Amino acid sequence: MVLLSIVNGTFTYFKGKWSAVASESIAQNIKDTLYDKLQNVSYDYYIKAETGDLIQRCTSDVDTVRRFLSMQFVEVGRAIFMLTMAISIMFSLDVSMTLIAISVIPVIFLFSNLYYIKIKDSFLECDESEGKLTSILQENLTGMRVVRAFARQPYEREKFDEINMDFRTKVTHLIDLLAWYWSFSNFLSMLQMGILVVFGVYWTVAGNMTLGTLVVFTTYEGMLLWPVRQLGRILTDMGKTTVAMGRIKEIMDEPLDMDEKEGLKPEILGNLDFSQVHFQYEEGKEVLRDISFSVKRGQTVAILGPTGSGKSSLMHLLHRLYDYDNGSIKIDGVELRDIDKKWIREKIGIVLQEPFLYSKTIKENLKMAQGDEDEERIYRSTKIAYVHDVIKGFEKGYDTLVGERGVTLSGGQKQRVAIARALIKDCPILIFDDSLSAVDTETDAAIRKALKERKKDVTTFIISHRINTLSEADMILVMEEGRITEMGKHENLVSKPGLYRRIWEIQNSKEDTLTA
Repeated sequence: MVLLSIVNGTFTYFKGKWSAVASESIAQNIKDTLYDKLQNVSYDYYIKAETGDLIQRCTSDVDTVRRFLSMQFVEVGRAIFMLTMAISIMFSLDVSMTLIAISVIPVIFLFSNLYYIKIKDSFLECDESEGKLTSILQENLTGMRVVRAFARQPYEREKFDEINMDFRTKVTHLIDLLAWYWSFSNFLSMLQMGILVVFGVYWTVAGNMTLGTLVVFTTYEGMLLWPVRQLGRILTDMGKTTVAMGRIKEIMDEPLDMDEKEGLKPEILGNLDFSQVHFQYEEGKEVLRDISFSVKRGQTVAILGPTGSGKSSLMHLLHRLYDYDNGSIKIDGVELRDIDKKWIREKIGIVLQEPFLYSKTIKENLKMAQGDEDEERIYRSTKIAYVHDVIKGFEKGYDTLVGERGVTLSGGQKQRVAIARALIKDCPILIFDDSLSAVDTETDAAIRKALKERKKDVTTFIISHRINTLSEADMILVMEEGRITEMGKHENLVSKPGLYRRIWEIQNSKEDTLTA
């Protein structure tokens, strides 16, 4: 008995250690694969997906898989071994008693399978509800400044309470199912033991079976019922794991965005030709219609238009976040569709209207563009963006932490840091998607002047609503409802009726009023 105890303890130790190592390694591989996948899925996927739900899948769902592998997966083998051993010994002792001992087991198996189907749906509902809860929490924490600014704490609390109550209701329903299963399976197990004892006592008194055989059967019946009852717990965790794996698989099955193996990698100089380009996000709803214009290397193109006119969508096509449906876009004579996505994106610097800064130092945020330690290049770009002196004025200079999403910086400072980050790469094509809106007109003019002096052969696109920002461009495009309605230089556009002239007159009248 001492020897068996030592052997049992040794194997229990190695079972726990090896199952933990295996499950943790598998969980790590799943997380690495998921993260790599999310880096390379299409841009459109993130437009539709909820951040909180993705976090839920990459953390909680992966942990569900890990727990099943480390705990219940090993128990499956143990349960099968114990069932096989117990039934074999019992059949060798008495066939009739063995048949009685296993009579209720098929009912338990059938009941467990029906329960597994039911519990899986309930787990899916709970998982999806928890994903919504995570999304609400993540969104609220990210937008806390807006919540405080509008004093919307009570509204946000009510919204969270509603989702939380829905989650609680679904979890309570799940717990009810678990309780019902365990109660009924316990009843069946005890019923099985009772039937065995009744028949065993009767046959022992009748002299058909020895007392020792009865004791052996009751002992092995306990060994037999344990794995059968454990089957419920295994099926419960298997149901939850199946749901988790299904949610993980949905991410794994998403098509990759950068899966072109034979994409061209031509030299990008900055000559562009748009010819009758059409694009739609959804079937039957064209966002861009018959877009045609040409840009020579080193020219500055300004784009003006009301919200929803297709300005940003046009730049999304150029950056290959989406592919156009009809027409042609050529860069230096090469069709844009044929160019490798990663290659063209490395050659285009883009500054968005809402710049995103990581919760790192300013220097680390700037280095993300190039990844090297060339401080001279960093300083040169920040001087062009007119943010070098601002950064130097901070207590820790370039080592200042900017906080999550750059919350510790003002809107104009964030935009200028984002502009500097884009300039570090020395891209032949630059896109400013309304990214000068948060800086004052004087700084705006200074940045544009520095950009002109920086390099004459950089093709630049500027989306803006400021006429002062647009007026010095080599070509101005006015977009309305997905079409180019006006095209030309500032002097030509203000001399004829149209949207550009109306905006110019409105902005001039405001400036005159302020001056007066």
